[in-house]
Amino acid sequence: MKVYSETRPWGRFEKFHENKPCTVKMIYVSANSRLSLQYHDKRSEFWKVIKGTAMVELDGRAVILTEGETISIPRQARHRLGALDSECVILEIAYGRFEE
Repeated sequence: MKVYSETRPWGRFEKFHENKPCTVKMIYVSANSRLSLQYHDKRSEFWKVIKGTAMVELDGRAVILTEGETISIPRQARHRLGALDSECVILEIAYGRFEE
């Protein structure tokens, strides 16, 4: 299996599998960083915190998730992922068309 990796200003991600039914990624968010506000018309996402504490913004409300906790991001929801004072690692499973 070939793993695709990309570095971004907020950290990095590794994509393990991409196809129409689902895409599987590990997202590594650096301490005190966050991703841009996102909106996906053609896919929903499932996130599980693997390491650290995540700050999730979902349709204007803030949710704090710790290791082992999960959240579902429905299609068309505005959302953002961030890390607090240490790196957080998120397992992401996206369902539907994956368009980065």
